[in-house]
Amino acid sequence: MRLALHAVAVVFLTLLTQVGGLAWIGTAVMARRLSNRRLAIFAAFVAIYAGLSFAAATAAPVFGRVALPCFATGQSTLAMQSPMYCALNRHYVSKPMYDVANRLAADINRQFPGTLTQALDGSFPFLDGFPLLPHLSHNDGNKLDIAFYYGDPSTQKYVRGRTRSPIGYWGFERPEPGADLPCAGRNDILTGRWDMGWFQIFNRVVVLDRPRTRAALEWLVTRDEGQETGVTKVFIEPHLANSLGVKSDILRFQGCRAARHDDHIHFQIKR
Repeated sequence: MRLALHAVAVVFLTLLTQVGGLAWIGTAVMARRLSNRRLAIFAAFVAIYAGLSFAAATAAPVFGRVALPCFATGQSTLAMQSPMYCALNRHYVSKPMYDVANRLAADINRQFPGTLTQALDGSFPFLDGFPLLPHLSHNDGNKLDIAFYYGDPSTQKYVRGRTRSPIGYWGFERPEPGADLPCAGRNDILTGRWDMGWFQIFNRVVVLDRPRTRAALEWLVTRDEGQETGVTKVFIEPHLANSLGVKSDILRFQGCRAARHDDHIHFQIKR
């Protein structure tokens, strides 16, 4: 039974962080020397995990991945929405995607000075094909999610670095009356299209910054055309694409069994 629990922990931590399973194994090997003291064992796990994560950041370029910046400064135009993504090793992208993301962020900041574009899930540091759950893709460094831009509900002015959800996901935009809702009435058993009702109490009261969000969508579907690493697909819910007035052949609906995309923008580039 004990061995089975260890196996479950290794699988879970590997799927969650890619290197967490190795940290668990290393901690288990050391546990007997630590006399099973819980605090010492926990500290050992944190130290081993941190060391492996640092090693992953150092080795990732060998595997064609680079890390997006974990923290924003006053001059930053692109950063992860939360350091949590860095702690979980989910902030890696291919070098071409890194360049595209930075070009996008720089152009939005050019149009709207002081804008910070915030990245969500990218990929793990190693191995094409390794799943980044719960996503159906994000397994080769060429896919990236970015958060919407938001403003203060009373002034309608953009607030730098603010998102509705504390993690960037699950702060859904409500469709306007009569909007196109292709999944209305469906009750699929196997689906990633979660409403996450329990999570909504954690969300902030903000309003969608429509000009910036529209500009990001327009850049993704038009400005990067002709580039060697051009954007090939952009996922967002149809009601938002219609509401923002953005149309393109590469602007797609992800389907009714994939995660909702009325809380973020997903885009991907050529492999």
